[in-house]
Amino acid sequence: MSPARPDSGDPAAGNQLGDAEHGSSEPDSPEPTGDTEAGDGAPSASGLSFDPDLSNEEAFAEAVELAQRLERERDEYLDALRRLKADFENYKRRVATESAEQRSQGALEVVRELLPVLDALDAAVEHGGAEVQPLRSQLVQTLEKQGLTVVGEAGVAFDPNVHEAVMHEDGDGEATVAEVLRTGYLWNGRVARAAMVRVRG
Repeated sequence: MSPARPDSGDPAAGNQLGDAEHGSSEPDSPEPTGDTEAGDGAPSASGLSFDPDLSNEEAFAEAVELAQRLERERDEYLDALRRLKADFENYKRRVATESAEQRSQGALEVVRELLPVLDALDAAVEHGGAEVQPLRSQLVQTLEKQGLTVVGEAGVAFDPNVHEAVMHEDGDGEATVAEVLRTGYLWNGRVARAAMVRVRG
């Protein structure tokens, strides 16, 4: 005689029997909680890493030391930049001075080349060539605008810097220019040619 089977009309019983026949059901998978513990040295929410072994005092001291080192490096770079700027300014001034000196020296050489022309005009005027007097005056005036100074006056104190004494006669008191034998010229304060003079005293 066959054993009695459970009533097939009970759905719950049928399901329990089916589960028993096919083995235990799969365990439910644990739901993710979303909370994970960060390990040592894990990045924080800001993305910066930190050493959890340092205390607050040590971390502060380390930050202060870093700031001081960066400040020293900044000061060193600033000092180097200031020195470089000062050197460059000195270089520009030196180049400008040398350039001006070269231009002045070049102009002085040109003026010295023109002095024989002035001497020839002076000689022509002394020998009655009145027609060349306007030309001489115009040339001297043009050069004077650029820095020429005529040294050709008698009766002034003798100055060895601008006068060349080629004749000397006795006299009382201070040495003075008795006669100008050849006109001298200065160019922007520099002697282009000393005046040849006769000195008294």
